[in-house]
Amino acid sequence: MPVPNSTYRLQIRSSFDLYGAADACDYLATLGVGGAYLSPLLPSTRGSDHGYDVIAFDAIDPQRGGMDGWTRMLAGARSRNLDIIVDIVPNHTGVADPFQNKAWWDVLKHGRDAEHARWFDIDWARGRLLLPVLGDEFEPAQLEIVGDELRYFEHRFPLAPGTEPAAGETAAQVHDRQHYELVNYRRADTEQNYRRFFAVTDLAGLRVEDDVVFDATHEQIGHWLRDDRIAGLRIDHPDGLVDPLGYFTRLRSIAGDESWLLVEKILEPGEKLPTEWPVDGTTGYDALTEVGGVFIDTTAETELDDLYRELTGDKLTGPEHVQLGKRNAVETILQAEVSRLARLTADVDRAGEALAELLVAFPVYRSYLPTGGGHLATAIGTARAARPDLADTIATLTPRLTDPADELASRFQQTSGAVMAKGVEDTAFYRYTRFVALNEVGSDPAHFGLSLDDFHGAQWTRQQDAPRGMTTLSTHDTKRGEDVRARLAVVSELSSEWADLVRHLMADAPLPDAPFAYLLWQTFAGVGFIDRDRMHAYAEKAMREAATSTTWTAPDAVFEAAVHGVVDAAYDSPAVHDPLARFVERITPSGWTNSLGQKVVQLTMPGIPDVYQGTELWEDSLVDPDNRRPVDLDARRSLLDRLDTSDDPPPVDATGAAKLWVVSRALRLRRDWPDLFAGYAPVLATGPAADHVVAFDRGGVITVATRLPVGLESAGGWRDTMIDLGGTATDVITGRRVPREIAVADLLDLYPVALLVR
Repeated sequence: MPVPNSTYRLQIRSSFDLYGAADACDYLATLGVGGAYLSPLLPSTRGSDHGYDVIAFDAIDPQRGGMDGWTRMLAGARSRNLDIIVDIVPNHTGVADPFQNKAWWDVLKHGRDAEHARWFDIDWARGRLLLPVLGDEFEPAQLEIVGDELRYFEHRFPLAPGTEPAAGETAAQVHDRQHYELVNYRRADTEQNYRRFFAVTDLAGLRVEDDVVFDATHEQIGHWLRDDRIAGLRIDHPDGLVDPLGYFTRLRSIAGDESWLLVEKILEPGEKLPTEWPVDGTTGYDALTEVGGVFIDTTAETELDDLYRELTGDKLTGPEHVQLGKRNAVETILQAEVSRLARLTADVDRAGEALAELLVAFPVYRSYLPTGGGHLATAIGTARAARPDLADTIATLTPRLTDPADELASRFQQTSGAVMAKGVEDTAFYRYTRFVALNEVGSDPAHFGLSLDDFHGAQWTRQQDAPRGMTTLSTHDTKRGEDVRARLAVVSELSSEWADLVRHLMADAPLPDAPFAYLLWQTFAGVGFIDRDRMHAYAEKAMREAATSTTWTAPDAVFEAAVHGVVDAAYDSPAVHDPLARFVERITPSGWTNSLGQKVVQLTMPGIPDVYQGTELWEDSLVDPDNRRPVDLDARRSLLDRLDTSDDPPPVDATGAAKLWVVSRALRLRRDWPDLFAGYAPVLATGPAADHVVAFDRGGVITVATRLPVGLESAGGWRDTMIDLGGTATDVITGRRVPREIAVADLLDLYPVALLVR
C-alpha cells in the first residue's frame, strides 16, 4: 500500500465515536485528504477522553464505537478511498481503576506469582507492590482502614508509606487525600516500584520487550494490520521503551514493509531519528518548528529580550531555565525513578547524586545505545564540569552507563526522556516566557526563529532523510494552536508597539509573578478574547505548571485569585480591555497572512502533511484539554460545499473561509498529482522585498508565501520584486495563468500565498 498523500487527525471519544468518524469520511475525501488518522481505539479507562490510558488489548473500546463502529468506519473509508492510520500506546497501561484492568488486578491480587506479573516493570525486591492512590470509581463510604490495609469490600490494598491516616482522619478523608494526589499527578513518592509513564501514577509501564507481553498487547493491532489492511500506525512515546529498536523491528515484522510507521519522537533542534529504526519518520514536531520559525522576525530578538528582562526581572537564559526545570523534575516528581537507578548502584558512593546530575545535563530526550553515545558523552562532560566533587563517581558509573546490556544503562535512557519532558515542556516552557510562540514541543525557546537559508536547508535534508515522515502544525499536545502562533509571530514585527502596550497592561493589572503575567498577556495577544471560561482554565493550568507562585499540590489561593482577577480585568476593565483589543485588531490581518503562509508551506513541503481536526478554519486552541474540544465538521462541510460552487476564492476575513479554500486546494493537488511532489529546490525572488518571499519547487508544483507582512508593508510593499517560476504556470489558489517571470505584487495581489502548477 502506498503512503497516504495526507492525513486528517480525528479525536475519537464517546461524543465523537467511530460512527461519527465514518460519517465524516465523505467530508474528508471532499476536502482532499488521503487518510483518516485516528486517536487510540483500544479499551481505555472509563470516561477517558483521550484514550492513552489503555486497559485492554484484544478489542475495540465500546465507548468509542466498538467493533460495529469499526466495521462502519472501514466501510466508510474504503468507499471514499481513504486510508486509515491508528494511534497505538505500547509503553503503558491505565491503572486508575484496578477493577477495569484485568492484568493489573491480577498482579495486585497475586503479586509476583500472578499470571501477568511479567507484564509490568515492578521492583519486586521491595517486597510488595505499593499502591499509593485509588481512582474515581471508589466510593469513600465503602472504604475502611484495617491495620496497614485500605479495604474496599473484599478487596485489600496495602497503604503506601505516607498515606496512613492522621489522628482523627477517617477512611473517607484518606481516600480523598489520595485521590487528590492521583488527579494532579504530583506525588513525589520515593517508594513507588513500578515504572510509570513520566510521573503519572495511574499509568503503569509495560514490558513489551518480553515476547509474551508484546504478543498479548498487540493482538488487536495485528488484526488491524493483517486483516483490515489499515495503512499504518502512529506509535506513542517510544522513549519509554527499554529497547525501541527491538520493538520497531518486531512491529515491522507484523506490519509488513509497506505499512506506514510513524513515531511520536521529539527531536531537539539538529537531532536526527536513529537511521537503523525501521520506521518512516516522526509525527512532525520538528517540521512544526521549522515552519513556524521562518515566519518570525529574527531581528527582533534583542529588543524582545531586553523587554522581557525589564518587565520580569528574570536574568536567566533559556538553557538555564531548562536546567532548573529538569533539576526540579529529578528532585520531586521523578524522584522515585532516580531512586530506583540508585538502587542498581548501591555499591557506588554518592551514585544517586551523580545520576541526578547526569540526567539534568543530558542534552536530548534520550540515547538508544550504541546510537546516541555522543549525547551521553556530552552529559558526562557537562556533569563533571558542573560537579567536580562527583567526577570520580561519574567515572565509576560510566562503563555501566555506556553498556547497552546493563540494566542501569537501559533504565537511565528511559528516565532521561521523562526528565526532559517534565522539566522542559511542563515546567521551563511556563517559566521562561520571553516569546511564547517559541515555547512549543520540539522547539528551543532560545533559538529565535529561522532564516530563509536555514529553512531551505532543513527542507532539503527532510526530502533526503524523511520524505515519508509526517508534517504538522497542530497536535493534541501542542501548547498553543497554529493560528495562535501565527498571530504571535506578528508581535515579533511590532516589538515597539507591543512594549508600550504590555508595560501599560502589567502596570494597570499587576501580578506578583511578572514572568507569568507576561505569558498571560502574550496569550491574550495570540488568542484574543476567547470564551472567558476557557481562558480561566488555561490560566489555572499554566500557573500551576510553572510552579513558581502556586502548584498543583499546594495551590496558593491568594495568588490564583489575583490571576483570575487579571483575566477578568482583560474582559471587563476598559483601561485594560480597550488598548488590548486595539492591539489584537491591529495584528489580526497580518496573523491571517502568516496563517495562510505557514499552512500552505506545511501542506506542500517534503513529508506527508497532517491536518489536525478543525484547523482547516482559523483556530484559537490552547494547551490540552482545550485543543481537544469537539469540532463541528458539518459546518465545515457546508462551507466547503458553498466554496466549491464558486470559481473565485473567498475574501481573507474572520470567517476562515480563505484558509479552508487554501487547505482544500493544496490537499486536492497532492492527491491528484502526487508525482509533482517528488523533489525540493528553493525558488528565490529578486528585488527589494525578496526576503519577504518563502518559495520552493517540489518538482512541478511551486509554493509561494508571504513572510513578515508588517515589515513588508512598512517598507512600501513588494515594489519591483520579481520571481522566476521556470515556466508558465497555473495558480490553483486563484485559477489564473501566470507567465514564467512575474512581479510578486501581481502574483500575490488577491491572496498572500500562491500554489502554482507549471
